Amino acid sequence: MEDYLSEKETWEWLKGQVRENGPAVVVAIVLAVLAVFGWRWWQARQDHARLAAGEKYMQMVDALDHNDRSKALNLLAELEQQAPHSPYADQGKLIAARAYVDQGELDRAAGELGDVAQHSKDRELAMVAKLRLARVQVAQNKADSALATLGDPAAAGAFAPSYHEVRGDALYAKGDKTAALGEWRTAKASGDSADSPLLDLKIADVSTEAGGPKAQPARPPTVGK
Repeated sequence: MEDYLSEKETWEWLKGQVRENGPAVVVAIVLAVLAVFGWRWWQARQDHARLAAGEKYMQMVDALDHNDRSKALNLLAELEQQAPHSPYADQGKLIAARAYVDQGELDRAAGELGDVAQHSKDRELAMVAKLRLARVQVAQNKADSALATLGDPAAAGAFAPSYHEVRGDALYAKGDKTAALGEWRTAKASGDSADSPLLDLKIADVSTEAGGPKAQPARPPTVGK
């Protein structure tokens, strides 16, 4: 009852305002109503676009799970066209890059990763792309490019362990084993990579080379991590 009285009182007030102030009030009310409904329409449109992008991304993942790369890449093209600034488009490029790496198409993988690293509005996705791009560049024998891609370690944030490991891989590829060992040890001390068997193996191999009999070279870095 109170709600009804409140609405009725509001309506009476509005009618009074119209009688006293004329068309100006009517225009203001119409504009206010249009603004509210316009905002709601825009929000609904955005929600629909996000849902559609998410569905297309999941279809892409499913296609890759079934080894249908052609379908997956077509879906990515549609996703980029329909929602180019969506995080789903960025994630689609990341998994497309993984598929390219699996086929040895490192140039294509680097292209997808570079696009995400440069243009993604999501800082974490951009950093993931940078790390993966640097790994690909090391695999391409482009160690200097990998170091340039990694940039300032202060920007790595929570990705510091992976950052230092990949930087160590690039320095090792350049033949600077001492600097590489320092980066790998920093990665191990940083936390998340502390239990990595591959990181432990690289440290052990280079430590042996630096201070004892020559051992087998460190294993090549993995690309997709």
